[in-house]
Amino acid sequence: MGWMPVSAELFELLVRARRVSELTDGAFEITYASVGRFCDYREGRRPDDETLRTALDAIDYRYVRLDAEAGWVRFDHDAVYVDLGGIAKGYAVDRCIELLAVAEVVHTGVSAGGDSRMLGDRRGRPWSVGVRHPRAKGEMAAVLPLTDTAVSTSGDYERFFERDGVRYHHILDPDTGRAVPGSMSVTVLGPDATFTDAPSTSVFVLGSERVLQLIDRLSGIDAIVVDSDGRMHISQRLESLSP
Repeated sequence: MGWMPVSAELFELLVRARRVSELTDGAFEITYASVGRFCDYREGRRPDDETLRTALDAIDYRYVRLDAEAGWVRFDHDAVYVDLGGIAKGYAVDRCIELLAVAEVVHTGVSAGGDSRMLGDRRGRPWSVGVRHPRAKGEMAAVLPLTDTAVSTSGDYERFFERDGVRYHHILDPDTGRAVPGSMSVTVLGPDATFTDAPSTSVFVLGSERVLQLIDRLSGIDAIVVDSDGRMHISQRLESLSP
């Protein structure tokens, strides 16, 4: 596919997505849609083995070429499909916060699905943000007191179907094209929702131990992971704040 002009806003979002892909060694993949487009979680449909093998060849964020000078994009593989769902909601939350700040709002919060960002505090008290229990509807796995913080949660309970005792959810391993095992939910905290949204989805593929190793290397970023056995793991900085 040849070079295509895109809006400055879309180009910037693609640049940010690439940055997260590089930071996570490809765990975050906007080209996962090359396989994901064959999944229908309402209908309980997933690609057969032959379709999966063919589509896997198109998963690689480096296939999305960016020309910063011209603001153009091209795909280096004919079967590449891109989905920005793993970062766009966080970006939308950040844009809302920016608009509210311009309007001189100092105490507020914005939420879009599993992505939230708090501006200021709740008039002298922190905001209370709940992390949903991944298997007990209506219950919280944790409640976080937050001020001037973004928080994003991704889980295997949002879009999925079960067949023969196996849960097929929407968070796919870029290496296999199959639903990632090992975690029920990942919550990431940081200064802006764009950057918490993408890692909360991508680090699923790393497993709880590697997730926390990565998070502990990133400045200002923390995480809570609920693994497949329902055990909670938290990053070092959050551990140090625990009573």
